[in-house]
Amino acid sequence: MGIMKLLRVGTAGSERPALLDADGTLRDLSALVSDIDGALLADEAALGRIRAAAGAGELPALDGTGLRVGPPVGRIGKIVCIGLNYYDHARETGAEPPAEPVVFFKAPDTVVGPDDTVLVPRGSAKTDWEVELAVVIGRTARYLESAEEGLACVAGYAVAHDVSEREFQIERGGTWDKGKNCETFNPLGPWLVTADEVPDPQRLSLRLWVNGELKQDGTTAEQIFPVGEVVRYVSRFMVLRPGDVINTGTPAGVAMGQPEPKPYLRAGDVVELEIEGLGRQRQELKDA
Repeated sequence: MGIMKLLRVGTAGSERPALLDADGTLRDLSALVSDIDGALLADEAALGRIRAAAGAGELPALDGTGLRVGPPVGRIGKIVCIGLNYYDHARETGAEPPAEPVVFFKAPDTVVGPDDTVLVPRGSAKTDWEVELAVVIGRTARYLESAEEGLACVAGYAVAHDVSEREFQIERGGTWDKGKNCETFNPLGPWLVTADEVPDPQRLSLRLWVNGELKQDGTTAEQIFPVGEVVRYVSRFMVLRPGDVINTGTPAGVAMGQPEPKPYLRAGDVVELEIEGLGRQRQELKDA
């Protein structure tokens, strides 16, 4: 079969597991698995059953009309984020490329679906966009020795939007977390594409538009620390478990890197973003 695109559809909190087949038909997985989560991603036999059923044409079709697409992973344990991980983004923000990965966290409750509303926080004047490759972990990673071992722990990939409030992040003291954990600040999806379908995660194009204007047009080839190395590195500091997510950084083109007046996001703006082979998101911004 073609690329295995796993997704979760339905109202927030009541999503059901589904698959988008090669013909673009939405297929119901709920008779086979209860959810797309760490337990499923760690279970090779269950993933094999999904592949077999899809290949044999045994999965019932779902009518996608008016059906919300939720985040493609449920019950996320943690979201580890890598800051300043693209050479072009470091240049545009005037930062030295870091000697080691910059690590911060997003709470799993920041995750929303790929087309859900993004809320501009109260008092915010510097809400920014960041298209990112999200890595979903499929096997426990602790004290890994090599980037190859890191890649072997990846279950799949998805599009993430690492929405950021730059004043909260940089000008309000302390760590970055205040500018990263506002509600709705991590749209994820539409699909989880299994790792075997992404031959080289360092050869993916990423794009983001604001109100139809192309703002970010990058490639994961610009990553300072590639996916396998990121997983290896993070595993030296914490245990990564199936269903954990790593946001691997953003390429150049964010509002923070533009000349004054910087074009930060406001209520009414529409952001669209995509990664080659991983699908597309669209969010309208509203005031929190």
